[in-house]
Amino acid sequence: MRRYRYLIVGGGMAADAAVRGIRELDRDGPVGLVSAEPHPPYNRPPLSKGLWKGAPFERVWRRTEELGVELHLGRTVRHLDLRHKQATDDRGEVYAFDRVLLATGGTPVRLGADGAVYFRTLDDYQTLRRLADQRERFVVVGGGFIGSEIAAALAQLGRRVTMLFLEDGVGARLFPAGLARFLNDYYRERGVEVLPNQAVARVEPTGERFEVQTQSGLRFEADGVVAGLGIRPNTELAASAGLPVEDGILVDESLRAGHPDVFAAGDVTRFFNPALGKRIRVEHEDNANTQGQVAGRNLAGADERYTHLPFFYSDLFDLGYEAVGEVDARLSVVEDWKEPYREGVVYYLDQGRVRGVLLWNVWGQVDAARELIAEPGPQDPVRLRGRLPR
Repeated sequence: MRRYRYLIVGGGMAADAAVRGIRELDRDGPVGLVSAEPHPPYNRPPLSKGLWKGAPFERVWRRTEELGVELHLGRTVRHLDLRHKQATDDRGEVYAFDRVLLATGGTPVRLGADGAVYFRTLDDYQTLRRLADQRERFVVVGGGFIGSEIAAALAQLGRRVTMLFLEDGVGARLFPAGLARFLNDYYRERGVEVLPNQAVARVEPTGERFEVQTQSGLRFEADGVVAGLGIRPNTELAASAGLPVEDGILVDESLRAGHPDVFAAGDVTRFFNPALGKRIRVEHEDNANTQGQVAGRNLAGADERYTHLPFFYSDLFDLGYEAVGEVDARLSVVEDWKEPYREGVVYYLDQGRVRGVLLWNVWGQVDAARELIAEPGPQDPVRLRGRLPR
């Protein structure tokens, strides 16, 4: 049996950030990290952004192993015994701990198709990159965060890309209707075949290629199929241990997960955000890094509240954005464009309060957006125009 003062279950960015948080307060306490991935922790955003534009591959590594942590890779913790403070992995290895962090992340929603790339991991990137270096024709299923980035990346390599998604426009769940429709045409101008309002009925391998059929009867031949359909939080381990779960692992303000010696962080965590006045779950880098660090510090004896309102960002060809809070197209929106759909700010409101801000090709305003969201309101929609510099 291996014994650790701190056990980290998961090997993503939140797990690495937690180790760093621990080491800020405890330089020598034994730390073990158990990850289902065969690789040590790495930065996830470059997989759909910088690596496709020539960024050095070596920059993905977070060098967690240099922090005095024992890595147990290619292993999945299957059982958590909180009474005896032990975790057991899929090979029967037992890890005893004083405190444990659950950073178990999420599992991609699947099409049920053999051979499709469900783009989330470093292995997924390497698989798709090999295909893209050798093949020509790709179908991307999903017009959200991952689908829009991967379609742009493949098109910029000169590959033939078809996008299929359920919504009316690229990013339609996030963006106002006019912006989403603009993005349809923007992608088409860059060589992407954009087909909104299409549900995939089946994907079948045909030799080294695939046949994709939609429910409307359209058929496509492809050398590769990429699916970006979101994730489901990996809560099974927590639930089986009797910890509270609800679309994620429920944590308190100190990131404890229903037990004084159990914490959670990252994509799997559902936490209360005071600026929004509600529980949220966030699947982006800023939350993983910031929340993981706070969780690690609290594992090591701090008692800090996690009050951070995360932001996220994306690059779509030569457009880019940062977004804070609830960026949800179902909310009321106030659009403040310096140049329509090229540069401006979109405010998302609910019951007279700003709940989210989209900074479209506008930079350096994330903190100001956070301050605006934290204001109690009510906000006059007319006066919002010009509130943040465009």
